[in-house]
Amino acid sequence: MTESENASEPGRAAIGLAVLGIVYGDIGTSPIYALRECFRGVSPVPINEANILGILSLIFWALVIVISLKYMVFILRANNHGEGGIFALLALLRPDQAQHSHSRRVLILLGLFGAGLLYGGTMLTPAISVLSAVEGLEVAAPSLESYVLPVTIAILVVLFAMQKHGTAKVGAMFGPIMVAWFLTLAALGINSIMDHPEVLKAVVPWYAVQFLASNNLAGFLVLIGVFLVVTGGEALYADLGHFGATPIRVVWFYFVLPALLLNYFGQGALLLDKPDGTLQPFFHLAPDWALFPLIGLATAATIIASQAVITGAFSLTRQAVQLGFVPRLKVQQTSEHSHGQIYMPGINWFLMIAAIALVLTFRSSNNLAAAYGVSVNATMLVTTILAFNVARERGGWSLAKASLFLLVFLTVDLAFLTANAETIPRGGWFPVAMGAVIFTVIVTWRRGTELLIQSYEANTITIETLLGRLEHDPPHRVPGTGVFFTARAEEVPNAMMQLLKHNKLLHENIVIVNVKMTRDPRVSHEDRMQVKAFGQGVYEVRLNYGFMQGFNIPSDLSYCIEHRDLPIDLDDTTYFVGRTSVIADRKKDGMMAWRDKLFAFMVRNTMHATSLYQIPASRVIEIGLQLGI
Repeated sequence: MTESENASEPGRAAIGLAVLGIVYGDIGTSPIYALRECFRGVSPVPINEANILGILSLIFWALVIVISLKYMVFILRANNHGEGGIFALLALLRPDQAQHSHSRRVLILLGLFGAGLLYGGTMLTPAISVLSAVEGLEVAAPSLESYVLPVTIAILVVLFAMQKHGTAKVGAMFGPIMVAWFLTLAALGINSIMDHPEVLKAVVPWYAVQFLASNNLAGFLVLIGVFLVVTGGEALYADLGHFGATPIRVVWFYFVLPALLLNYFGQGALLLDKPDGTLQPFFHLAPDWALFPLIGLATAATIIASQAVITGAFSLTRQAVQLGFVPRLKVQQTSEHSHGQIYMPGINWFLMIAAIALVLTFRSSNNLAAAYGVSVNATMLVTTILAFNVARERGGWSLAKASLFLLVFLTVDLAFLTANAETIPRGGWFPVAMGAVIFTVIVTWRRGTELLIQSYEANTITIETLLGRLEHDPPHRVPGTGVFFTARAEEVPNAMMQLLKHNKLLHENIVIVNVKMTRDPRVSHEDRMQVKAFGQGVYEVRLNYGFMQGFNIPSDLSYCIEHRDLPIDLDDTTYFVGRTSVIADRKKDGMMAWRDKLFAFMVRNTMHATSLYQIPASRVIEIGLQLGI
């Protein structure tokens, strides 16, 4: 049972506010530009009653089928001990077993490509969200058009600069602002619907079918704009671990979905009343006196949406690091109370540069919208395929039931993706290209790590073999404790072999630490540590971490001293860390030369073990190793 399910009524209300602020920022800001893109996008259609009702019907059923059914009813069930997101799905599919099956390898690679595409979409979200809100200035005062880009860039710079302080202090404001935002969406929509209540007929799917049939290719390409209403689906799934499925579902069905539908239908009613000259239907819903306040509220909402996406990128990257898919990167904890609040400077500045470059390149949210959908759409399709396999392998679903799920939702995903493919020459290539680059980094790091481990193993002996050597040819033992790190249990680290070979000495106590990342998000403190004594002052400490947890080796060793009978003194301890130099060995089963160079570059620039394990730098001795791959 999750914390949210145990909460009191006031506690549930607070959780509901947090859900609004963190989970629904992305999908909640889509009304600013989604319906507009259906009429002004890649393939514009005339603004008449039949087309308005047809597009509204498509929007209604997209939200019902994709978000309400696919994500809320089915996908949220596919959680890894409460955690969601594409890496949680990959963990459920046990990527460590991928080498045993060709189909499993293909499935894991597909999932990793989906993760790469998700990063591509993450770069676009702050750019399109903030820019679309600031463009409201063009409606309020056309003379301010030249200020749109500078104001957008300034907001983005401030937004990313604030990340190092964390979201703990401003997080309490997110929920109330988003409550005001969704209430405003609903109020604006209701006010417009009252003038043209006939717009509600669009809930009948016949209008969607008739629209697609009568508009042929142009009608089909309108799906590019329609898809923008569901682009927050992956974001809300990734935030599953923060709140649990129940609060996310309750807030969606009782608050967010009604507010979104009322606003979309309100925009449709406005277009029925004023089909000509309404280039920004969302902002035209507001009376003149409320336009500037609405622009301010929309800007605040898009900043919150961007904040949630950026935080999600940090969380996603940490999961990838913990699962061994990408190199170690610097992670800073920004809250003493919430483990999920982290800051990754490298990812943060990369996203900022990308977002600003996108704003300067595309120059309008209309142009950005063409680039936005394809990467998120492809990620959703990958999620459908992964969820099908998880349902079969871990959920106990019958083939017939799982196949029906796959058939229905894959058909919808493919329909949207086919339409979105038309945007690739118009800007959709960017997130696809970025996804391909990130995918290449992931698979190169993963394969290079495997080759590196093989090279380690070729030069490694077991602890039992070491004990035999120590007994027959004992080296000089010096006072204190030496701590070494190994990737495999009961094996002697290469750094230790180098020290013994060249210096002919060891400490009185030797602690060999084996850090293992499990497929679970978290491992309890009691289950994390195991200590084994081999004799002759040699001990092995096994530390099992969940992929959502950070490392702290000194803290865990202190726990082992107190609770696991590890007889060492941390004040008299030296940590030996290996610094690996990768050499391209041109092995038959190795990688291409350019991938060898890419992997070597990543190894050189990966986060040092001293920072990763939170080891005191003053107690670290680094030993260089050269290994071929």
